[in-house]
Amino acid sequence: MARGETSGKKPVYKRKPVSAEANTLAMSIREFCRLHGISEDQFYKMQREQWGPTVMHVGSRTLISREAAERWRREREAAAAWRKAREAAA
Repeated sequence: MARGETSGKKPVYKRKPVSAEANTLAMSIREFCRLHGISEDQFYKMQREQWGPTVMHVGSRTLISREAAERWRREREAAAAWRKAREAAA
């Protein structure tokens, strides 16, 4: 296969299917953000404001367990439902 600068074509990077990554026990911040459709900047904002997922440190890596991601999603859903009920009552 010819290199991009020779053939004039851009390289194609294949992403792993989401379903294969969903079965992992822990994910990196980048994987978490991609799976949840948020930016890394948004992730760090959530962490600063203390409503982000619980992270764990393994050596020099920061990981988010599948359970922590699930708990975070449930908390976000509950917060959204609470806001919607509060707005409906007002």
